[in-house]
Formats: sequence, C-alpha cells, structure tokens
Amino acid sequence: MSDARAYGATAHDAPLSSLTIPRREPGPKDVVIDVAYCGICHSDLHTVRGEWGMGAYPIVPGHEIVGRVSRVGKKVKKFKVGDLAGVGCMVDSCRKCENCKKGLEQHCSGPASFTYNSTLQDKKTITQGGYSSHIVVDEAFGLKVKSGLPLERVAPLLCAGITTYSPLKRHNVKKGTRVGVLGLGGLGHMAVKIAAAMGAKVTVLSGSESKRPDAKKLGASQFLITKDAAAMASAAGSLDLIIDTVSGPHDVNGIVGLLRTGGTLVMVGASPEPHAIASFALIMGRRAVEGSLIGGIKETQEMLDFCAKKKVLADVEVIAAKDINAAYERMLKSDVRYRFSIDCATL
Repeated sequence: MSDARAYGATAHDAPLSSLTIPRREPGPKDVVIDVAYCGICHSDLHTVRGEWGMGAYPIVPGHEIVGRVSRVGKKVKKFKVGDLAGVGCMVDSCRKCENCKKGLEQHCSGPASFTYNSTLQDKKTITQGGYSSHIVVDEAFGLKVKSGLPLERVAPLLCAGITTYSPLKRHNVKKGTRVGVLGLGGLGHMAVKIAAAMGAKVTVLSGSESKRPDAKKLGASQFLITKDAAAMASAAGSLDLIIDTVSGPHDVNGIVGLLRTGGTLVMVGASPEPHAIASFALIMGRRAVEGSLIGGIKETQEMLDFCAKKKVLADVEVIAAKDINAAYERMLKSDVRYRFSIDCATL
C-alpha cells in the first residue's frame, strides 16, 4: 500500500478538500502512473454532490488522467517506466461477458469498474480517481499517450474526447456528413473539433449568441440559435446526426425536427431529469434517439491516436488544486473555455 495526495469530497454537501488516500500495492500486471494533469468533467460534480444518488464517501473524482509511468509489475508488457500514459473512465471489467469480448467494456455486465465511486472486480475495493498524485491500474486499462503533446490538453480526451468520438465514428461520419452539436461546453467543443476533423459539415446549436465566434474557431461552418423559431423552422430536416451534449433539462422535440428522414439524435449529456419526446416527431421522420456511453479501451486508444494525428486537443484552463471548488461553481455557470485541467503537482 502507498499513500496518495488527493482532493475529494467527504460528504455530498461538503466542499472538496485535501485528503490522503491509500493506493494498492501494484500487482504483476499493474502500472503506477504519476498523475500530471486531470480534467474536470461535469460527471465529477454530479457524483460528489450526490445528484446521481449518494456515493461511497470520501470520493476522489477524476477520470481524465494523464501522467508518466513510474513503476511496472513484473508481467507488464504494454508500458515501461518513463512512458506517458492515460486512464479514462474505467479501470477494469470482467473481461468475460459478451460486451467485454466485443470491446465494449463500458457496458460490461459485471459491471465495469469505473475510475471512481465504483468497486474493483473484487466487489469490495472502492475506486478513487485522478484528483490525486498517482494511480495504480491494470495495464490493460492504461492508454498510451504520444509524446510531444501538451498533456493538460490531452487529459480531457479521456472522457470528453471518447464520449463524442464514439458516436461520430459509429455513425460513420465522413466528408459531407451534416452534423449538429447541441451545446458548446466541455463535450460540445470536442464534438465540433472531432467531427470537423472527420470532414463533416458542422452546425453548432446553441441558445447563446456569444458562442458564435468560438463555434467558427473550433471548426463549425454554421451556427443556429435554438431560441430563434424562424431559424429553427428554416433548418428543419437539414442534419444527418445530432450530438446532444447538454447535461441539464432542455426541449428535445425542436431539436429532433432538425434531423433528416432517418436521422439520429445521440444523447451524451446526462440530464438528471427525463425528457419528453413527442412520438410523431420520430414516427413521421423515421428518426431515432439513442444514448452513448464513452467507448471501450480499443476505441479510446483509437481516439487518442486520431486526435494526435489530427492535432485535435481540448481547449483548457489549467488550475491549481486549491481552485477546484471555485472551478465547479464556474462550470455550473458555463464560465470556462472549455475544460478545466488540474495541475496535479499542486496537490
């Protein structure tokens, strides 16, 4: 066992504070990663504040983790000491179920062991995330990070990147595909960048006119104000695919109407409240609404390699650990362009 410096919550109504947490002694196939940067995801806030149900406190959040390997088990083949490595939303799975065998570990029937507020496959050991000095993970769930990239901008790819890459890849987005992105936050800005890098014609759907300049800079060719009824009506049936990144309650019906016949709306933003969707909007246009949860390990590595090749990285604001609580409040106000990345040397 070793002690890790960390930042976490001791209760759903308590601010995050400095903690010391135990990390397991690395086994034969484990790697120890000294964390350099960890992104802040909206899921972190939902979890520590009990908005998705009470968790197992203390909770150390963080599943957008990059750093350098400082120790390897004797049977490790994937990494060596000194390698750059990442950890995303999962640290293990049963590896035996149908989904795991298909490379869909995120849908493990085990279920999967998520990076924090979850349990390892022993069903006993509580996982703690990347707001910490180091993490121990099985090499199979570690991800290779190419050298020469700014790690603070790579970190958010481990959630925001794969969350948006996966549905874009699954729906075969390519040159000429008309992709809408609803919401221009941490997830949305990555959806725009990745879709544009795939060759898509991207339209940002937003309720805020202030986002228009950024949308263009990120790679969007069109911008649509969702509150403008005339503009929405004019754009009806114009999109092949929409990535809905909004994590709060919002009207889905008007957005569905923007899809062509046979188009799909993919929800990646997890609203705590259910959406009301009119059946006829789906039936008359043979449209579909689906959800998407990150991606498997193979696909996540594919995403990292794609982003490195295309030079698609997150836009971040680097913060010190002492500023995490303030960052949470700013995130609620959409006061970040577009992801906070914690400098874990400040822990």
